[in-house]
Amino acid sequence: MSNILIPEGDVPVELINLREALEERYLAYALSTIMHRALPDVRDGLKPVHRRIIFAMHELRLNPDQAHKKCAKIVGEVMGNFHPHGDQAIYDTLVRLAQNFAVRYPLVDGQGNFGNIDGDNAAAMRYTESRMTQTALALLDGIDQDTVDFRLTYDASNEEPVILPSAFPNLLANGSSGIAVGMATNIPPHNAEEICNALLHLIKYPEASVEKLVEYIPGPDFPTGGVIIESKASIIEAYKTGRGGFRLRAKWTKEDIGRGGYQVVITEIPYQIQKSKLVEKLADLIADRKLPLVGDVRDESAEEIRLIVEPKSRVVDAIVMMESLFKLSELEIRFGLNMNVLSAGQVPNVLGLRNVLQEWLNHRMVVLKRRSQFRLKKITQRLEVLDGYLAAFLNIDEVVRIIRFEEEPKRKLIVTFNLSDIQAEAVLNLRLRALSRLEEIEIRAEHDRLCEEQRALLDLLASDDKKWIKISDEISIVKEKYSKKTEVGARRTQLSVAPEIEIDLGQAMIEKEPVTVILSNKGWLRALKGHLDDMSRLDFKQGDKLRTVLQAYTTDRLLVLTTNGRFFTINCDQIKGGRSHGEPVRLMIDLEENYDIAKIFIHKPGRRLLIASNLGYGFIVNENDIVASTRKGKQVLNVLSPDTAKICVTADGDMVATLGDNGKLLVFGIGEVSKMVRGKGVILQRLKNSSLSDARVFDSSIGLPWLDSAGQKCIMSMKDLAEWCGLRAQAGKIMPKRFSLSNKFGPL
Repeated sequence: MSNILIPEGDVPVELINLREALEERYLAYALSTIMHRALPDVRDGLKPVHRRIIFAMHELRLNPDQAHKKCAKIVGEVMGNFHPHGDQAIYDTLVRLAQNFAVRYPLVDGQGNFGNIDGDNAAAMRYTESRMTQTALALLDGIDQDTVDFRLTYDASNEEPVILPSAFPNLLANGSSGIAVGMATNIPPHNAEEICNALLHLIKYPEASVEKLVEYIPGPDFPTGGVIIESKASIIEAYKTGRGGFRLRAKWTKEDIGRGGYQVVITEIPYQIQKSKLVEKLADLIADRKLPLVGDVRDESAEEIRLIVEPKSRVVDAIVMMESLFKLSELEIRFGLNMNVLSAGQVPNVLGLRNVLQEWLNHRMVVLKRRSQFRLKKITQRLEVLDGYLAAFLNIDEVVRIIRFEEEPKRKLIVTFNLSDIQAEAVLNLRLRALSRLEEIEIRAEHDRLCEEQRALLDLLASDDKKWIKISDEISIVKEKYSKKTEVGARRTQLSVAPEIEIDLGQAMIEKEPVTVILSNKGWLRALKGHLDDMSRLDFKQGDKLRTVLQAYTTDRLLVLTTNGRFFTINCDQIKGGRSHGEPVRLMIDLEENYDIAKIFIHKPGRRLLIASNLGYGFIVNENDIVASTRKGKQVLNVLSPDTAKICVTADGDMVATLGDNGKLLVFGIGEVSKMVRGKGVILQRLKNSSLSDARVFDSSIGLPWLDSAGQKCIMSMKDLAEWCGLRAQAGKIMPKRFSLSNKFGPL
C-alpha cells in the first residue's frame, strides 16, 4: 500500500483490486458477446443484428408485394433506431441474408449486385435495393398480435422485439455460425419439409428418439448442394449430442469427349467454398506435381457451376483421380456441427436435435396462447361495443330523444340503458346512416360470428390437445409451401457412402489390357498380350516346361507364395512379354536359392485364403494383409526346416477338407481354424510320418467337389462325407476309393 500514489486535495479515491476489476469487466464483455452478437436464439434462429434488420424492414413495410428500397435506407434505419454499430457490418449481414448460395432460404430479396460464389463483394449499399421474402414474413407472422415481448432500444426512444414469432423453423432450416468468448456455434442448414416432418412426428410422439427423428432429417441440406458421405451412425451420434461433423464432397459426373477420352465436370462444390480460390488452389497443386493424375483444370461456369477436370491420360480411372482430388483439395470438406444456442434467450448450451425441435415447438405454443388471448381480448372489446349498438337499436326512438334534448346525453344513456362508458361513447358516435335496418342485421351477424369465434378460442385455450392440433396445422402449411416438389424446397444435397479406394498412383496410370501370364517349371515368368487358350505353341528353354497359366490384366497384381512362407507381389505391367522366354522370378523378387515357388495367383482385395505347411499347420488370412510393398516380400506363414509352405487356397465356405500323403481324408468346420495375419497356425490334420497333400474349403450345402482318376468332376454331399467328418487336428480316415490316385482334389 505504501507504493500507491494518492492525489492531494479533497478528490475522493476508491481503491479497487485490479484483478477483480478486470475479471468483472471481461465477464461483462463476454456475456454481451454471447447474448447480443454471436449465438442465435433457439426459438427464431436469429442473432440480434438479423432480428433487427428483419424488424426494421417490417417497420418500413418492405413486404414481398411491395417495391424494393435502397439498402442504404434500410441500413440507416437499423443503425439509427436499433443497432448502434458500424453501417458496413449491418450491410454485410443484409447482403448475406440475400445470397442464395450462402442461405438455404433467403430472408432478403435483393435487387442488384449482391456478390457471387466466386467471392466477389456486393455493390455499395447506395446501389443495391432489397425487400423481405415470404420466409422473413413467416418469421414476423403475428408480431402485431402481442405474441412476443418488446423491450426498449439502446436509446430508449423506441421498442424492438426480444424474439420473433417464427412460424418458420429458421434455426435448422438456415443454420447459423458464430464465435463468442470461450464458445462458438456452427449449425448447417437443413431441408424445411424434412424439418416439418420431424416436428409433426415429435408432436404426435413427444418421447421420439433421435434415431427416429433422423429418419425424417437424414442430414443437412446445403444451398450449394454437394454430397454428404458420412455414415448414418456418425450422423445419429452428432444429432444426439449436438456435436460432430459431416464430410461434404463436390458433385461430379464423367463426360465422354470421344476417342476413348473423357473429362470430369464438377457441378456442385462444398458449402462456403469460394469457387475462384478453389480453382486457383487446384492449379497450384497441379503445378507442384501433387496431382499427377490430373492434366488440367479450367472454369467454364456461367450462371451454373461447371468446373472441368482433365485426366493426365485417358487410362486414368475417373474415380481414382477424383479421390486424389478429394484428399488434397477443398473439393471435400468437413463441416462441423456445434449446436450451441441460447435457450429461452438467456442460457447458452449445446442442444441435440430433439431438444432444438422441442424448444421451437414450445415457443410456438407460447405464441399460439398469446395470439389467442390477444384476439380474445379484441373480440371482447368489440362485443361490448356491439352490445351497446344492439341496445340502441332496440330503443332507437328513446336514444334519439336523449341525444337531442338531454344536456348530458352520455350520462343519461349510461343510466337509462345500463351501458358502459365505452358503449355510450360508441352509440354517440354512430352515424345516421348506421341506423338503417340493414345495418342492424349486419351488426347482429357480426355479433353472432364473434361469439362463435370467442367460444372456439376459449375451447382452444382450455385444451392442450387442440393447441397441438392447431400448431400441427400451421406446420403442415409450411411443409406444403416448402415441399420438395417446389423449386425452393427441393433437396439439393445428396447423401451417399464414400467408396473405400486405396489410391496407387503408379497403378492408376497403367492402361488396362488383357495379358496371359506364363510361369515355367524352372521359374521363368513372361506375359503375352491377350487371353490365350491354346498353349501348345508355347516355346520354353531346353529342359523346361509349362507350370502355371493365368489370364490377367496389366492393372492386376500377382501374389507369389514361396516355400519359406513368404508372400511377394509382382505387378503384371512389369512382366516382360514379346517372344522372349521372360525372366527368372528370382530377379524380380528376393527369393533365396534353397526355396521355390509354392503358389502364384492373381490378387483379389478382401478375399480370404487358407494357407498351410507341409506338416499340416495352417490358418486363415485376408489377402489385404499379405500384399508386400518391397522386393523382400512379407513373412506370413512361419515354417522351420524341414517344414515348408505348401497350400494356399480360397477360404470361401464353411467346411474344410484336408488330404494327407498317407491317403487319409479329414473334414471339419472352418470355425475351428484360427484367423491370423502372421504365425505358424494350428494343426489342421495330424499326419504321422506323412505330409499334407491338399486342402479345400467348400460349402456344406453344396458338398465337396473333386476330380476323379478320369478327370471328371464329382461332388460328395455332407451325408456321404459323414464317415470322414471330425474335429481339427484328428488323423482322418482313408479316403474314398473313388478319389484320384494322386491324392489331390484337383482344380475347381
